[in-house]
Amino acid sequence: MKRIKYFAVPVLLVFMALSGYTHARHVDWIVIDSSINPVTAKYMVDAVSRAEKDGAECLVIEMDTPGGLMESTWDIDKRLLAAEVPVVVYVSPSGGRAASAGVFISYAAHVVAMAPSTNIGAAHPVNMIGSGQDSAKVMMEKVVNDAVAHIKGLAEQRKRNAAWAEQAIRTSVSITENEALEKGVIDLIAGDRDDLLEKLDGKEVTVDGESVILKTAGSRIDEHRMDWRHQILNHIANPNIAFILLILAALGIYFEFSNPGSIFPGVVGAICAVLFLFASQVLSMNAAGIVLILLAIAFFIIEVYTPTFGVLTAGGIVSFVVGVLMLFRSPEVKVSLSLFVPILIAFIVFMVIALYLAVKTRLTRPTTGKQGLIGETGVALKKLNPDGQVSVHGEIWRATSDETVNKGEQVQVLAVQGLMLKVAKTTHPTKEVR
Repeated sequence: MKRIKYFAVPVLLVFMALSGYTHARHVDWIVIDSSINPVTAKYMVDAVSRAEKDGAECLVIEMDTPGGLMESTWDIDKRLLAAEVPVVVYVSPSGGRAASAGVFISYAAHVVAMAPSTNIGAAHPVNMIGSGQDSAKVMMEKVVNDAVAHIKGLAEQRKRNAAWAEQAIRTSVSITENEALEKGVIDLIAGDRDDLLEKLDGKEVTVDGESVILKTAGSRIDEHRMDWRHQILNHIANPNIAFILLILAALGIYFEFSNPGSIFPGVVGAICAVLFLFASQVLSMNAAGIVLILLAIAFFIIEVYTPTFGVLTAGGIVSFVVGVLMLFRSPEVKVSLSLFVPILIAFIVFMVIALYLAVKTRLTRPTTGKQGLIGETGVALKKLNPDGQVSVHGEIWRATSDETVNKGEQVQVLAVQGLMLKVAKTTHPTKEVR
C-alpha cells in the first residue's frame, strides 16, 4: 500500500499541474496584414467563434490594412458587435495603419489600441461607378451617408468619437496614435504584445450587455494563423499577384488563339483569368480598365488572322497600357512600380515580336504539304490529253490539264485535287526533262 501511495502522489501532482495549465488564462491572437476581403472576413469571423468556444480572455486582432471591401467589412462588424468575448483591435506594427475598412472594424471592437508610429483614418468609400455622371454622384452620396450612419452607430455603442469618424469618411482625414488617443478614437497605446496585455489587464468592457473585467496580465498567447487554403486565396487578392495573373491570362489566351489546339496555353490562361476575376471582386478595380484590357487582347488576336500591318497591334498596346493604368481605382491598392514597369515593358516587347512572327508566318507561302505544291514546276512524263503523269520535286503524280501537254514539256501546278494535280503548260526550261 505504501508503494502505491508513493506512486499515486506524484501522478496526482502531475495531473493537477497539467490540468492547471490547460485551464490557465489565455488570449487568442490573429494577424491581419492585407486588404479586407471575403477571405479575411471569414478568418476573423471564425476567430471570434473559436475564442468564444475555447474560453479566451479576449481575442486580439493585430491589424495593418489599407482597407478593403465594404460588404466584407459589414460582415465583420456585425460579428464583432454580437461577440460574446471581448475583442481588441491592435494597430501594429510600427508604420502600420488602419485605413478605410480598418476604421470601421476598429470602431466595432470593444477595445482599440495602437502601436507607436501608426495611423488610422482615410475611410471615404471608393467610387466604383465613375464620377462623371450625375447618377454616379447621387449613388456615391448614398454610399457615403450609409457609411456615416453605420460608423455613428458603432461609435455610440462603443462610446467613441463619432464626429471624427464622420470626418474620416467624408473628408478622408487620418491621424497618428497620439492624436487618436487624445480625440477618443482609441483606448490606449502599446509598444508590443506584452505591453498590450499589461495595459488591458483590469480594463472594464461591456460584452453582450454585461460588464467584464479583463485579466490579461501574464496570459498565454494562442496565435491562430490562416490555413494554407485561405492564405492562397488571400495572396491572390494582392494587387501585385492580380497583375501577374492578368498578364499570364492575356498571354495564355493569345497563344491558344494564335496556335489552335495547343491546349496548355489555353488552360493556363483560363485558370489565370478566373483567378484574376476573383481578385477583381476583392480589390477596388475599375470596370473600364478591365474592358480596355479585354479589347487589347481581342485586337492582338484579330491581328493574327487579318493582318493590318501593325494598326491593330498599336491599338492593342495603347488599349492595354491605358487599361492597366486605370485598373486599380483606389490609391491605396496599387501595383508596385518596381514590378509594374519591367513586366509591362517585357509584355509589350514580347507581344510585338510574337505578333510579327505570327503575321510573317501567315504571309509566307507554304513550302510543305499539298499547299506547298501550288506554283511549283515539273515535267510531263506522259502526254496529258487531258490526263497523264508528271514529275514534281522528284515525285510522280497523276495530273490533268485543260490543254494538251506533250511528254517532256514543263508544267506548273495550279491546284491539288485529292491525289491529282491540275497543271498548265509553261515555257520555262527545266532540268527534269528526260
